[in-house]
Amino acid sequence: MLNLKIGGVPEHFNYPWYLSLKNKEYTKHNINLRWQDFPGGTGAMCKALREGDIDIAIVLTEGIIKDIIAGNPATITQTYVESPLIWGIHVGAASKFEKIEELADATIAISRYGSGSHLMAIVNAYNHNWDINKLKFKVIGDLQGGIKALTNQEADYFMWEHFTTKPLVENGTFRHLGDCPTPWPCFVIAVRNEVLENNFEEIQKIHEIINNYTTGFKEIKDIDKTLAVRYEQKSEDIQKWLSITDWNVGKPINEKLIADIQNKMLKFNVIEQAEDSDGFIRNMYI
Repeated sequence: MLNLKIGGVPEHFNYPWYLSLKNKEYTKHNINLRWQDFPGGTGAMCKALREGDIDIAIVLTEGIIKDIIAGNPATITQTYVESPLIWGIHVGAASKFEKIEELADATIAISRYGSGSHLMAIVNAYNHNWDINKLKFKVIGDLQGGIKALTNQEADYFMWEHFTTKPLVENGTFRHLGDCPTPWPCFVIAVRNEVLENNFEEIQKIHEIINNYTTGFKEIKDIDKTLAVRYEQKSEDIQKWLSITDWNVGKPINEKLIADIQNKMLKFNVIEQAEDSDGFIRNMYI
């Protein structure tokens, strides 16, 4: 039995993984795949990949590209979610800020440097023509840290996935000022190079299984109700989220996509240089 560890955020995007693990699909192929939640997000997962604490990560595209450029010994094997991630821009309930345009000099809560909340804050700043070099960040760890930082006015705003944070808007913890969608597919599957080289067929099988689960995921009976209960959201919000979310079901990732994303990241000053896109990817089926 091959032991492998996989990590991802504890959000609705990854429920297909929960179902496949619950049904013991991987053990049928002599793979002992163990899931670890990463409430700290992409930055925490990149660190875990570097240190060998996990073997596979379901990680934000921009975060893993930036970290591979910085030396993370991992490879992108597939796009997982093809649609953009909708980042909500939030302030605390008692905040003086009423509009996104007022946040140019405000302090941004981020889970960690290199995380999605960090990189997308830079993208948002670029979109509003703010001076990116003057952005101020406060590292808060995860969503709970963001709640604490905004409530105690230790930071001014916090960007996190729109639907995950919507209950916090509805209960008055946050106020939602607007959204910033990612200008690229939001999640990819990344694998440590050592694991990929030594266990390619098993990694290939894992991709095949999860792609089978995402293929018909939206058609599962009462999936909106199931997700609403599990993630403490309203069914109508889950239905809207499902309507704008598209999983990749095995289509190979290509060099052009990675090159285009790198060019956008360069434009947004998220990375300082682009690398050969061929070095980022290894497809499972070609």
